[in-house]
Amino acid sequence: MLLKYSFKTAFNGLKSHKSRSALTILGIVIGITAVMMVMSLGEGMQSLILNEIQGQMGSRVIEVAPGGQPKGPTDFLSMFSDSLKQKDLEALTRKSNVPYADEIMPLVFGSESIAYGSETYRATLYGMTDAASRLYNIRPGKGRFLTDEDVKNYADVVVIGSEVKEDLFSNDEAIGQKVKIKGKNFKIIGILEKKGQGLIGYDETVIIPYTTAQRYVLGIKYFNHIIVEADSEKNVLQTVEDIEITMRNSHNIQSSDKDDFHVQSQADAMKMVSTITGIITLFLAAVAAISLLVGGVGIMNIMLVAVTERTREIGLRKALGATDKDILTQFILEAVLLTAMGGLIGIILGTTFSFLASIILSKLVSLGWQFTFPFVGASAGLGVSALVGLIFGIYPARQASLKSPIEALRYE
Repeated sequence: MLLKYSFKTAFNGLKSHKSRSALTILGIVIGITAVMMVMSLGEGMQSLILNEIQGQMGSRVIEVAPGGQPKGPTDFLSMFSDSLKQKDLEALTRKSNVPYADEIMPLVFGSESIAYGSETYRATLYGMTDAASRLYNIRPGKGRFLTDEDVKNYADVVVIGSEVKEDLFSNDEAIGQKVKIKGKNFKIIGILEKKGQGLIGYDETVIIPYTTAQRYVLGIKYFNHIIVEADSEKNVLQTVEDIEITMRNSHNIQSSDKDDFHVQSQADAMKMVSTITGIITLFLAAVAAISLLVGGVGIMNIMLVAVTERTREIGLRKALGATDKDILTQFILEAVLLTAMGGLIGIILGTTFSFLASIILSKLVSLGWQFTFPFVGASAGLGVSALVGLIFGIYPARQASLKSPIEALRYE
């Protein structure tokens, strides 16, 4: 029998049992829809995070963090070590050590309560220098930012985020007012421009000189990070290498395997984010794809029922000259067509739901979450759904092809 006739016969067989066919592919539709949504939203999340990194950190910014380069979940604990000291900052500041460094800024942070009168706000506190305004693209909408003199003089001044201002002062003037942090009075000198939701919630932060933060608020003598900006993009890799050599000399480290710090450029950060989000997306897609297996088992069960119901049809076709191969092909094609249609419907539904979800998320997070159509997921979904139909359709099809035409015609 020609293949086109086999397709036609299989299609007519499915068409004659529309309700059963629809219920049969339900598991496949749900599975493909879930996979499409996970992959689309995963790619959207990755794009959003990468755009945020690009927007908040220049391409020339390099970060020196405590602890060796993380290679597993347990290694992240080392990132909270106190390995970055004043001597490291002084060594990096020497032009002879890092000749292409254009800006170097120590950074400390923690979570602290800021109080004004009876109002209290739990904020993320950053200890920075005046360079932070340019490095992180943050500037006050009112007042001024930190100055070099503020840092040198351990000044009791603070720049607050717009959310902090709203919570503590509402519509009242905040510039010039004094707030308490860790029992110490700080004069508000600036209010940051409203940024909205992001990787770093600047609207919910307070910024003070890092020297003041170390001595009076956090009580530490180390840095959480040291930020270095290269003078040009072409010198970023060389600057990373110079920083690593300088830090090893400062810590008397002979081998890179013993590093108690790690250096990361924006390109490294984006690569790491892409890897992490990609793994998470694939894992969630794999979990969602389990429903395809359940759908495949359902198809096999329904096809076995269909073989029993159509025993007389099989006998009649064999009596009229259909071979075992023709019967086998017909029922396999029915299973493949069922799952392929389920895959196609799942792709359409998954795309629709993902698009609607991207609109809702864009409104919720106020960051322009973009819809992304996962072409790889769509192609894989259609192929996998057809493969599921092939694999789980073989047994019922074989059972149909092995039926004796005489016994089949006698079947009631």
